[in-house]
Order: sequence, then structure tokens, then C-alpha cells
Amino acid sequence: MSLFGFLLLLLIAAICGGIGQSISGYSFGGCLISAGVGFIGAIIGQWIAGELGLPELWTVNIDGSPFPIVWSIIGATLFTAILGAVTKGKGRLI
Repeated sequence: MSLFGFLLLLLIAAICGGIGQSISGYSFGGCLISAGVGFIGAIIGQWIAGELGLPELWTVNIDGSPFPIVWSIIGATLFTAILGAVTKGKGRLI
């Protein structure tokens, strides 16, 4: 993967993580935390979709690497909501 492809993937993951944090109502950090939440959300979302037999929705290919936008947002929302419940809401409310 090229440097430009990696930076573009990082930007898309940060946007997906930020949207997921906004939907759940908690924010645990800045842009890099949102990118991490977006990547973890993509993993969680793809796993859920695979287990339930759901189709890939709106997948973006960057340098041959697929990144599922919708499942990343759904997974980031679930991940952030679980973190917010476990930490009892110590993150910033949006």
C-alpha cells in the first residue's frame, strides 16, 4: 500500500469513527482516536455482517484494500456505546 493510500484510508476511518462516536453520543478523543475507533468498528462491523450473512454495503477500495464504510460506522457506534457503558460515561458527551 502506498503512503497516499494509507493516509486516505486513515482519513476515511477517522470520519467513520467520528460519525460512530456522534451517533452513540460519546467522544473519547481526537482525530487519531476516531481513526482507531473507525478501524476497530470496521473489524467489528465486518464480523457482525459475516455472522449474520449480510451483504457488504458501500465498500471503498483503496490500493486494492476494501474498506466497508457502512459496517465501519455501525461497528464504531457499537464499540463506542460499549466503551461508554463500561466506563460509565466518563468520556465527553457530545
